[in-house]
Amino acid sequence: MSKNFIRLAYAFTILVLIVTWWIGVQIIEGAQPLSSGLGYYAKDTTTAMNYIVRDFAFYDQDSQLITRKKFENKIWLTDFFFSTCEGICPIMNMNLAAIQDSFATDTNLLILSHTVDPETDDVATLKAYAEKHRAIKNKWHFVTGEAATIYDLARTSYFAATPKDSTYGEDFVHSQLICLIDPHLHIRGYYDGTSGKDMLKLVKDIRLLKIEYEMDKKEKWLGVF
Repeated sequence: MSKNFIRLAYAFTILVLIVTWWIGVQIIEGAQPLSSGLGYYAKDTTTAMNYIVRDFAFYDQDSQLITRKKFENKIWLTDFFFSTCEGICPIMNMNLAAIQDSFATDTNLLILSHTVDPETDDVATLKAYAEKHRAIKNKWHFVTGEAATIYDLARTSYFAATPKDSTYGEDFVHSQLICLIDPHLHIRGYYDGTSGKDMLKLVKDIRLLKIEYEMDKKEKWLGVF
């Protein structure tokens, strides 16, 4: 095989990659509905592009220590629930189970559900709850920890819950919001976990985010040439 043929084949391969990347960029720019800004209960949206979710450490239903590092370079969903909830939580987790099943073999999509009633929801309770909702091991993590830490995370890191109201004697977090977070730890959107319409949009946005992330990786790879 001649050197000229090898050079031509190599150049053709690079050209195909560049064209594929360019087409992908046009798709993203033309159809991307995802927000790069914060919303809901975030006070400052001016630094949204640079904002990342804070680090954390909780134990899940399998007694594994779960930290933010596990979610780096992954697309992930997060919400807040409690096992004895008979209102919005069963609907939210039924919808999350459906999304989990849609991406069952996709190791780049994870789900993180925080209990807001850690006094009741110990590891054993979360284990039974996870089994009830068909949680796939190492994909959907139900976590528990200190209530004050979880509440602060919900309010000041995910911005998924209203600020503490001093007019109420007992502090409690109860939110129907599901957060979509990208592989760079940026919050990309909020979705009503009880809304079928929002869940359809969430699935669409997950798929678009997967394309975006793959395009980012290809762009970085092409940058080395």
